[in-house]
Amino acid sequence: MKGENIIIGEGTEYPLKGILALPDNTDEKVPAVVFVHGSGASNMDEQIYKLTPFKDLAIGLAAHGIASVRYDKRTYVHARKMRKTLVTVKEETIEDAVLAADLLRRDARIDPDRIWIVGHSMGAMLAPRIDAEGGNFRGMVLMAGTPLNLEDIVVRQLKQTGDSKNILLKAVVRLEDKIFSKKFDGLYEMPDEEAKKKKFAGGMTLYYFKEMGQKNAAEYLLETDKPALIMQGGMDFQVLPDVDFARFKELLGERKDTEFRLYPELSHLFVKGTTTDILKASNEYKKEQHIGPDVIGDIADFILRFN
Repeated sequence: MKGENIIIGEGTEYPLKGILALPDNTDEKVPAVVFVHGSGASNMDEQIYKLTPFKDLAIGLAAHGIASVRYDKRTYVHARKMRKTLVTVKEETIEDAVLAADLLRRDARIDPDRIWIVGHSMGAMLAPRIDAEGGNFRGMVLMAGTPLNLEDIVVRQLKQTGDSKNILLKAVVRLEDKIFSKKFDGLYEMPDEEAKKKKFAGGMTLYYFKEMGQKNAAEYLLETDKPALIMQGGMDFQVLPDVDFARFKELLGERKDTEFRLYPELSHLFVKGTTTDILKASNEYKKEQHIGPDVIGDIADFILRFN
C-alpha cells in the first residue's frame, strides 16, 4: 500500500488533512472508497482509544486493489470556528464527503465510475443522503448504521446507561432521560426558527436533529437502485442487531442489490466484542484490536462485483 498526504477542501474555510491510500499496482484505474465517520469529533483513522477502524479498512482494502480516502472530521479540526455558526450534518459531514469524492474523480489513477462510500455508525446513517446530495457514488457500504432517527438513538442510549447498578448514576440518567425526551416532543411540528434557538446540549440545537430526521437512510435507499451492503456486529451495544439491523432488513429486504452481513462476535467497531454493556465501552475500546479479513474481504468482494 502507498499512502499520500492530501487536503480535503483545500482553499476553503475548513481544510482537512487526509490520506489517499493506494494499492501497490495502479497501472490500470482502480476503484476507491470515501470513509465517513460516526458521531462526534474524530481523526482520519476514526480512532477511539486504541482502535483505528478506518486505518484498518484502508490497509485491508488496498490489499484487494481498492484505493481509499480518509480525513480528519471537520469538528475535530475546526470545532472552535464552527461553534460560531449554526451547524447541521450538512456542514459537519456531508460537504466534506462530497469534496473527497470529487478529489478522487480528479485523480487519473482512480476509476471515476467506481467510487463508493463506506459510512460507519452515524456516517452509515448519512451515506445514502451524501450520495443523493452530490456524492454520486457507485454504491454504498453501511457499517453499524440504523434507519431510526438520531434522537431515538440518543434517548435509547440514555435508557441503556440508566440500567446501571450505580444508584446515583441511575438517578441522574433517568432525570436526563426525562429532560431530553421532553425536548424532542413535537420536534417535527416545531418551526425551524424555534428549533434553531433551542439548545439540546453544548452548542447543538434541536434543529440539528430536525434537519437530519426529515428522511432516514432506508428512505433514501428506496429512492435509488444503487448497490448497498449493510453490516452489523452482533455484540454492538450502540446500534442493536435485533432492532436497527432487523429494521433495515424489514424495510430493504426486497431491494435489488442489497445484502446484509451480521457478525455475531463483533462490536460496534467490527472487532471482537467483549461486552454488551454500554457503560463498559471505554474498557472494550482500550484493548488494541484490528478489523479482521472476513469483514474487509466482504466489503472488497461486494465492491469488486460491480463494474
